[in-house]
Amino acid sequence: MGNDDLAQSASLFRAMGHPIRLGVLDRLCGEGEICACDFTEYFGVSQPTISGHLRTLREAGLVRTRRDGTQICYSLEPGALEVVRRMSIHLAGPGLVGVCE
Repeated sequence: MGNDDLAQSASLFRAMGHPIRLGVLDRLCGEGEICACDFTEYFGVSQPTISGHLRTLREAGLVRTRRDGTQICYSLEPGALEVVRRMSIHLAGPGLVGVCE
């Protein structure tokens, strides 16, 4: 792995390094697309807190946005998640590759 790949992977893992942000990704994985306002009640935190977490995920390239009137809807960015998947398999080593797929 090159330095650019490592830097990108580190950035993505860093962005996922908070329980709420990881929870957002988990919910998006299961539901596809969710409006930002739906996260506040689910996680029991304020709108500014959710906005900050969503901004971190968006800036890292893990999620993408779509405006629907006054709402902003979020969905997963498949390309970034592919980088996370490849790095996770790489870190698991050859003995665990079958487990990860």
